[in-house]
Amino acid sequence: MANPSLNDITPFNYPGSKDNQPLLISGPCSVESEAQYVETALRLAKTGKVHWLRGGIWKPRTRPDAFEGVGEKGLPWMIKAREASGLPVMTEVANAKQVELCLNHGIDALWIGARTTVNPFTVQEIADAVRGVDIPVFIKNPVNPDLALWLGALERIQRAGITQIAAIHRGFSHVGDSIYRNKPMWEIPIALRTAYPNISLICDPSHICGRRDLLQNVAQKAMDLGFNGWMIESHINPDAALSDAAQQITPEALDALIEAIEVRQMRSDDMTFAHQLQSLRSRIDKVDEEIIHLLGKRMHITEELGQFKKEESVTIFQIDRWKEILESRTLLAEQVGLSKEFITKYLEQLHKESIRTQTRVMNNTQSKAK
Repeated sequence: MANPSLNDITPFNYPGSKDNQPLLISGPCSVESEAQYVETALRLAKTGKVHWLRGGIWKPRTRPDAFEGVGEKGLPWMIKAREASGLPVMTEVANAKQVELCLNHGIDALWIGARTTVNPFTVQEIADAVRGVDIPVFIKNPVNPDLALWLGALERIQRAGITQIAAIHRGFSHVGDSIYRNKPMWEIPIALRTAYPNISLICDPSHICGRRDLLQNVAQKAMDLGFNGWMIESHINPDAALSDAAQQITPEALDALIEAIEVRQMRSDDMTFAHQLQSLRSRIDKVDEEIIHLLGKRMHITEELGQFKKEESVTIFQIDRWKEILESRTLLAEQVGLSKEFITKYLEQLHKESIRTQTRVMNNTQSKAK
């Protein structure tokens, strides 16, 4: 029998999904005590907006002296919170033993964290542990920006017979300055959704932001990009939380945050809108065609440039010319309303392709990759 395909996945089913409400998962980063978790659950349930109650039992921490979770003894606390609030509960698992403990205690759903998704051996161990038990499994993106690893984890869980699968976008590790704890790199979840449109895609603003003041903007952008919901950490006393205090908010603050977000529909049935949309898209298509033709013309000139440098035995990379291009094009881009960040990335890719083209010409390698 052929292995199932991610194309066969149906959108994740949850309370409110029939009304197209975004899925909202919330709860503390860590389950710290029975009282803390039950109170959090009750206050979240009171908002009427939360569908699943999250809580970390085992916490993979970077340094060994950090709080690493209460472990198995916290699982009964989660069940008590479910009974008190009526909300199904979910926690993170990183190995087969943790899966077994969750199943034995009746945990409603599992998620695989970013540090685990990066390791196919561990994901396969978890897949083998859930085989034959159709429990919902949420899979976070790997720590590093690698779409193939994320897809591989989804495929391993699906091939274990799990039908309720969702992907969680929590951002990616990065080098350099950023306002985010983990850069969103929205192009990666968009690529996932493009490849497999039916996969439910959940945004985790808490781990992307790392600070509560950025949560609303990221949560709103996720909705504007067609995500199916959010996982947002909440705590009854965020500043006293034993892990990730800066990114957690109170249940009441979560209620206000969700109220402030505008959930827009994926499409409109209004015919006037549809015609105007098609007209604008046609204009964009025309401009794109012109840009592509101009890029092709530019690369033909680049080939001539490479041949000229070859004849004169001159190096491909000319630092003064590259600085001149960056400065002049950036100034021009800003004059027409383009951001410096965008034009810099564009020029870097263009320069990379220019170097590749000149290298091919100067070394007489095959004409063009197909």
